[in-house]
Amino acid sequence: MRTTLGVLLMATLMVLPVSTTTAQSEKPAPAATKAALNLNTATLDQLEDLPGIGRATAERILEYRQKQGGFKKIEELMNVRGIGEKAFLKLKPLVMVTAKADKPTGER
Repeated sequence: MRTTLGVLLMATLMVLPVSTTTAQSEKPAPAATKAALNLNTATLDQLEDLPGIGRATAERILEYRQKQGGFKKIEELMNVRGIGEKAFLKLKPLVMVTAKADKPTGER
């Protein structure tokens, strides 16, 4: 009886870590599945999809972008009312800033 229980216990322990590893590898990492959102080209709907950003804050981001002529660095996001340091730190890996091209290369 003890031998049978010992064998069952060993078999269970050997199978358990394999199934746990398999389950973890099937879940995609949230940040790795989406490309960072460019603050200078993002639409209202795209901004609203960011965690902690509602419609009013998304509208303020667009207003700030228009008044300032675009974001030069992502830290400027903290200049928008409603986005403090804590919210910014959550958004930082999800956003990026690239300059808008005013003229295509080669034009004068």
